[in-house]
Amino acid sequence: MSNKRKIENLETYMLSVLDGTEKGKWPTTLRILLKGLSLLFSVIVQVRLMLYKHRIIRPNTLGCQVISVGNLTVGGTGKTPVVEVFARNLQQQGRKVAILSRGYKSKEMSFREKMIQRITTGKIETPPRVVSDGKRLLLDSWTAGDEPYMLASNLPNVAVVVDKDRVKAGKYAIKELGCDTLILDDGFQYLKLGHRLDIALVDRTNPFGGGHLLPRGLLREPMRNIKRAGFIFITKCGEEGEPELKEQLRRMNPVAEISECRHAAKYLKDVFGEQTYPLDKLKGMKIAAVSAIAVPESFERALEAFGAEIVYKRRFADHHRFSQQEIINTINRSIQRGADAILTTEKDAVRFPFVDRRDIPVIYMRVEIEMLSGEEEFMDWISRICFKSPRAA
Repeated sequence: MSNKRKIENLETYMLSVLDGTEKGKWPTTLRILLKGLSLLFSVIVQVRLMLYKHRIIRPNTLGCQVISVGNLTVGGTGKTPVVEVFARNLQQQGRKVAILSRGYKSKEMSFREKMIQRITTGKIETPPRVVSDGKRLLLDSWTAGDEPYMLASNLPNVAVVVDKDRVKAGKYAIKELGCDTLILDDGFQYLKLGHRLDIALVDRTNPFGGGHLLPRGLLREPMRNIKRAGFIFITKCGEEGEPELKEQLRRMNPVAEISECRHAAKYLKDVFGEQTYPLDKLKGMKIAAVSAIAVPESFERALEAFGAEIVYKRRFADHHRFSQQEIINTINRSIQRGADAILTTEKDAVRFPFVDRRDIPVIYMRVEIEMLSGEEEFMDWISRICFKSPRAA
């Protein structure tokens, strides 16, 4: 078994320990130990916030609009479509936008490359990776990371820059790309770069991360810290919204605007081509559902809601980098199970290596944010960021 597969298996096991699926003496003991570490982690988090709040540690300022989009939990809250709609609206109202991402699981500089740079320049300092300069797509998903690549593909007029040091990435976006508005992707906890506004996402299916901080639960910081947010999106809502959760969040943050939204499927698209299909194509279709996301059940339920019959499921760890052999094996197994097509998510599709097989369609579902409430407040918020009156917008 490869090291990558061992790490993914460990991640999967730990998640089952955290949510209580794993029973027995050792999982119970592990949960007790992790709870103790969570208490220590909570102290560290709060001390860090206090140091920034009282300006003992000063954040960097870049002299332009900086807005963060993030959450209080790890895992899939549906952040990428929210970043996309936010960036698109800002760009359409005249801002020169750059999305700054840390590029989770993107390709790192190799040891050999680091040593060559050390020898030739005397130091190891890499420039930010420009996934898109706002005019053209410059990197692939392997180098950029799947989420930055997906954002760059869907936002042709928005720059996307990847670097763990987002202060450096922000300076580059301003100086080299002429940007005047920066969006910190997954930036709620990134205090090193000062930001004027915070957008926080709360996943309706698991809003409080199991009620524990890392490593016992999925919370990055106590839920009460959502009071820092100026705008809250409740994601993955049902048709009727989430009035009880909205009221809970309102008690934690009396001043933030709160929007309820859902991830609405729009159409189907060929992974290896340009052909698109309407969603009603799924009705009565036998499909193989393949995904490598934090909550695969939500994707599978969506397929069944459109009338598809799932005859084969293949779930990989979140952000799994697919090999060509894995895709070939999946195709073969799907055909054996009588599937009419293989369905995956857009986030996973960018990590599919090209396979020259046409005996079964390989399709992804395009999903966009659809606001159920708070859309007027959101657009007013955008207008204020752009220094426009709501009427002018």
